[in-house]
Amino acid sequence: MEDAVRARDAAREALADIEPPQLHETLDDRLVDASMSPGVLTFTSARALESGVDLDGIAERAAGVQLIYEGLRLTRTLAHDEPWVDDAGNDIDADLDILAADVLVSRGFYLLARTEAAARAVETVRAFGRDQTRRETGGGDSETLDRNLEADVFELAVVAGTTAVGTDAPTALLEYVASLAREYEGDLPPAAVALPETTAEQIATLSGDDRVPSSATDQ
Repeated sequence: MEDAVRARDAAREALADIEPPQLHETLDDRLVDASMSPGVLTFTSARALESGVDLDGIAERAAGVQLIYEGLRLTRTLAHDEPWVDDAGNDIDADLDILAADVLVSRGFYLLARTEAAARAVETVRAFGRDQTRRETGGGDSETLDRNLEADVFELAVVAGTTAVGTDAPTALLEYVASLAREYEGDLPPAAVALPETTAEQIATLSGDDRVPSSATDQ
């Protein structure tokens, strides 16, 4: 199964019990066409260090990372383009989007809460809040502050993936994946674009693993 499909299925499964149906539909719609790059990077990070890792066994970690990104990404969109300003009649949809953002982040937290990535997940959300506050008050370059989200989520993904196989992500690895995220403006592209074919090899090398991992392009 391709990693992007596996990540999407895991994220959708994690939201399967959400009610009412209108909210569940809103959540599911967010995942249908979303880039699965964060979830795929979680799988890639684990497989780079342990080629035979059971990816189904860490699917919840990938889903947790993906859902946190989707929730924060939606929050960023709402903060930049407040839906109530130009279309007062769209209040219900806007309110659903706000609720959806909260649910995505909270469910992502739930999936990572008992993993070694829990603290990093908390810091990712806190950093996002600080960056958006600075953006609103003119405390820094808005594009750079916005792009910090993708960089932080990629770091969260490798922490979730490497710790799943008993390895901590070193600083050099975190810097590498953050640089990948910063190569793109706006929302992340599909995993096949965002993650080069050499991603797994770089992860192994920067983690101090001298094995040659399989290609990271199973996306």
